Amino acid sequence: MLIQKLRLQKGWSQQQLADLSGLSVRTIQRMEQGQPGSVESLKSLASVFQIDFLALKEPNMTESLTDYRTHPSPTIPTTPGIEPHPQALHDRARELEEMLAFQQVRRLRGFYRQLGAFALVIPFLAVINLMTSPQHLWFYWPALGWGLGLLMHSLRVFTHFGPLGPEWEKREVEKRLGRPL
Repeated sequence: MLIQKLRLQKGWSQQQLADLSGLSVRTIQRMEQGQPGSVESLKSLASVFQIDFLALKEPNMTESLTDYRTHPSPTIPTTPGIEPHPQALHDRARELEEMLAFQQVRRLRGFYRQLGAFALVIPFLAVINLMTSPQHLWFYWPALGWGLGLLMHSLRVFTHFGPLGPEWEKREVEKRLGRPL
């Protein structure tokens, strides 16, 4: 996530970062999604961002993200009997919020790409259908199937903001408990 954050702060596209670093766009994409990069790749990116190579070696965030989703308060490794510093808690919460925001934007971008493809392909199929066999309208079937897929995709992307988002979930839990959380 740090690589994506640094790239976005510079205002670069993934292609621009790939060109500047000498890496492939696919390598940039994989590293932004949290997959580890080779030492050479990290050194190349550190050089482009003009930061220390070790700053790019992030710990595996997958487990932390899972912890955050199941236990919204950030988990900071602590020594028994010693409370973590409040700033460390704040920084960790901020990192996790950023990671969730990046993931949401990725899902949103994927949805919009699918929607754009749908808006181009289905009318094209309709034109082909109407030109070749107007008595048998078959383009409805791909439109229906793809449309249902888009609907499911939109529910995954927009439920955070929709009527069944976290606020609704919180109200329902409080209603069943009979008390505020």
